[in-house]
Amino acid sequence: MYGRSLPRAALLLLGIQLTALGPGAAVEIYTSRVLEAVNGTDVRLKCTFSSFAPVGDALTVTWNFRPQDGGSEQFVFYYHMDPFKPMSGRFKDRVVWDGNPERYDASIMLWKLRFDDNGTYTCQVKNPPDVDGLVGEIRLSVVQTVRFSEIYFLALAIGSACALMVIIVIGVVLFQHFRKRRWAERAHKVVEITPKEEERLNQEKKVAVYLEDTD
Repeated sequence: MYGRSLPRAALLLLGIQLTALGPGAAVEIYTSRVLEAVNGTDVRLKCTFSSFAPVGDALTVTWNFRPQDGGSEQFVFYYHMDPFKPMSGRFKDRVVWDGNPERYDASIMLWKLRFDDNGTYTCQVKNPPDVDGLVGEIRLSVVQTVRFSEIYFLALAIGSACALMVIIVIGVVLFQHFRKRRWAERAHKVVEITPKEEERLNQEKKVAVYLEDTD
């Protein structure tokens, strides 16, 4: 009786341990989630990951696309030791590998954006034995012009403040320069006037001496 129940208990305990370790061994995906880009430009779809297992030749990266207006999921890109570009479809000759597995980077570049590129891009990374985990998503919005966000307003405010400081500094420097120049001109005039004043005083002294002698 004990001989049969012991292996069964050991298997049950092992199953509980594997279940507990399963979620911790999953691949974690990190993306920007929401991205906005201008029509006709190139955009980098950033996807990074973390894995408990060392990155090796078994690593695979799969990118897919779900159109915003609905429809079936479409293949975008595949990586396994080497990049595999799509041979047909909307992404042919428009997507390239821009990742580095050694740095846990599975990003791609999408060229010449079009309005029908609006939708959700999914990034799935498998690094055996870590093959489970959530799929990363990026919701891309292709627009005519980029809308101002808080970051742009903050950058504009900082730029305006810096420009104002530069103007103030230039104003102070110019003020000091003209002030020194004015004092220099005044000092020069004083130097020119002083000999004339001495000559006039000498003449007045001579006149005074002559009048005294006359008296």
